[in-house]
Amino acid sequence: MLILIAFVLALLMKTFLVQAFFIPSSSMEPTLTVDDRVLVNKLTTNLREPQRGEVVVFGETSPSEDDRGVVERVTESLTSGLGLAAPPEKDFIKRIIGLPGETLEMRDGVIYIDGEPLPEAPAGDGGYLTARHFSDFGPVEIGPDEYFMMGDNRPSSSDSRTFGAIPADRILGRAFVVIWPPGRVEGLPIAEYPEFDGPVAASEAPAPPDGQEPRP
Repeated sequence: MLILIAFVLALLMKTFLVQAFFIPSSSMEPTLTVDDRVLVNKLTTNLREPQRGEVVVFGETSPSEDDRGVVERVTESLTSGLGLAAPPEKDFIKRIIGLPGETLEMRDGVIYIDGEPLPEAPAGDGGYLTARHFSDFGPVEIGPDEYFMMGDNRPSSSDSRTFGAIPADRILGRAFVVIWPPGRVEGLPIAEYPEFDGPVAASEAPAPPDGQEPRP
């Protein structure tokens, strides 16, 4: 009975609170490397809006697109939780770069949000980028309640440049710590962009000099 109770509690925690995820590829290097294990806080997306710069896990489909029956879903959750079967859906881990309603583009490896460059630093300078991917992308308009995801290893990442922005209901939670291997145990803080204030609303933009038209 105690084993059963412990298992049920662990399963509930995995479903609603915290879940461990395995990193299968190099798309998030150097932040996350192949075979790393991370813990994901599933409460985050229920308590606040996702933020730019945080590393999140998202599913291949949203819960609303799951047409499986209750018994089937419970059975798959139990078997995957026990390690007897692989999870039924594929999960991805990336960093949030673009927020709902923004226009994003990449020119010569630099991300522009609504025309303003996003100051992303290389890993050696306190940032997270492995190397700049000197290619162009966009511009694309991010829909309402959608987020543009990108890997830190830009040249080797399949992300929103390939499969588009991700609806908020597909975000499972925020990865907040690396727990394995022992030599790589560390927290995963949300990246900060102190020099980037984001887009300026028209009502807040400074007035142009006399005789000049404002730029779009």
